[in-house]
Amino acid sequence: MERLSALVLGFVVLLTAAPANVSGQGGAVPGPVTSTDAASPSLQHSNSDQPVLQKRNPRYQVHADDVLALTFPLSPEFNQPSVMVQPDGYINLQGADSVYVQGLNAPEIAQVLKKAYAGTLHDPIISVDLVDFQKPYFLASGQVGKPGQYDLRHETTVSEGIAIAGGLVPTAKTQVFLFHRVSTNWVEVKRLNLNDLLRGKNANEDAYLSPGDSIFVPEKFITKFRKYVPYGVGTSISSSPAFY
Repeated sequence: MERLSALVLGFVVLLTAAPANVSGQGGAVPGPVTSTDAASPSLQHSNSDQPVLQKRNPRYQVHADDVLALTFPLSPEFNQPSVMVQPDGYINLQGADSVYVQGLNAPEIAQVLKKAYAGTLHDPIISVDLVDFQKPYFLASGQVGKPGQYDLRHETTVSEGIAIAGGLVPTAKTQVFLFHRVSTNWVEVKRLNLNDLLRGKNANEDAYLSPGDSIFVPEKFITKFRKYVPYGVGTSISSSPAFY
C-alpha cells in the first residue's frame, strides 16, 4: 500500500511540473503578442484620409502624350521604339493587350509589361526608356508681370520664380502663397513674406519649387477698395451746368 501511494504521489508531481504551453499535438502554443508584433505592418491600418509623404528623390511618373521606348533584348521582334501614352493612360503593345501606365515610373511599367507578356514570353527581360516626356514646370499667377507656366530647369526658389514671371506689379501684396501637391487629395499651402526675404530676414525660408508647384501673388486690399471708389478721397464732382 505504501508503495502504491508513492507511485500516485510521483505521478501527481509529474503532472504539476508539465509545461502549460504545450498543445496536445506537440506544437508550441503562441505566446502573448509583444509590442514589436503589434507594430508590424500587417496589424496596422492605414488611414486613407491622411496625406502620403513623398520620397526624397521620386522617379518620374508618366503622363498622357509621353513617349516610351520598349526594348526586349532577348526577343527583339517585340521592340517598340516609340509608344505614346494615350489620353486615357493606356499604351498599345505589339503581341499583347493594351496596358494602363499613367502615373507609373519606368521600373513599374516594366513589371506591368512582364505580366502582359506572361502568356507569350517566359520571364522576359524588358527595358523601358523615356523618349519624350512632360518637362518640369511651375505656375505663377496673380499680381506678377507675366502670369503663366514656366519651365523648371534647375533649382529655383519662390522669389526667383516670381522674378522669372516678371516680378511683382505695383498692386501686389508682399505676402505670397506657394501651393504644393502632396498627394492626389492633399495640397500643402505655404505663406511667404517677400519683404522679409528680400531684406535678408528669414532668407532660409525661401522655399525651393518642385515640379507642378504654383505661386499665387494676391492683390493689395487698397487696390480692391479703389475699384469701388471711382474718385479720390476729398474730391467732389458736380453734374450741374455752370452759370455765368
